[in-house]
Amino acid sequence: MATCPECEFDDIDTADHEEGDTLSCPECGKNLVLLGADELDFADDEDDIVADKDDDDDEDEDKDDDDDKEDE
Repeated sequence: MATCPECEFDDIDTADHEEGDTLSCPECGKNLVLLGADELDFADDEDDIVADKDDDDDEDEDKDDDDDKEDE
């Protein structure tokens, strides 16, 4: 059994999984990846990808602001 690093639910069955497999915590639903013997870490999920895209949008806006300053 492994423990979720997000909510610390400690009854996640990993017996039928191999290292590198992705699974979800039954308690909080967080996507996890099995690193080794009953060791879990956060899996890359779509929320992270969306957050990265939002960060890129902010950078684009900053560039637009800089362009406006150069025009003045």
